[in-house]
Amino acid sequence: MTTQAWPPLVHAELRAVARRLMRRERPDHTLQPTALVHEAWMRVAGRPDARGLSHTRFVALAVATMRRVLVDSARRRCAARRDAGRRMDLDDSTPAADRCSRELLLVDDALRTLAEADADLARLVELRVFGRHGVDEIAALLGMSPRTVKRRWAFARSWLAREIRSQGR
Repeated sequence: MTTQAWPPLVHAELRAVARRLMRRERPDHTLQPTALVHEAWMRVAGRPDARGLSHTRFVALAVATMRRVLVDSARRRCAARRDAGRRMDLDDSTPAADRCSRELLLVDDALRTLAEADADLARLVELRVFGRHGVDEIAALLGMSPRTVKRRWAFARSWLAREIRSQGR
């Protein structure tokens, strides 16, 4: 794939993922789904190794890139709020939009910790949660059996829940 090519199926698939990701974001987010797709496309298609990627691997990489773009945006927003001297906590008085950004950062931090311990498991979580890939797709991407993916997904969910609870305190 080159930066010139824009296969309609890939574009449609990435836009659907971007819309799902953006639904979780605060309502006043300045980034729109189309801009998120274009940012991910430019970052992924511009890589030297992008030409040899299969459709599924390209989409998985684009989904991971979209997640990173949103996390970077949330980090910048939180840093700007801290610089402005505003409170940032998760009590009931925190607006839902602020909680959403904070929760995204907690999930990202937990995923980074998981990636240090088990990079394949972190990739599985990223594909399942952010890419909304099915068990069979993930099994093919990671070279595992569907049964192994299901077992590892169950473990990852419980580990992430515990990690996020401990970070949120």
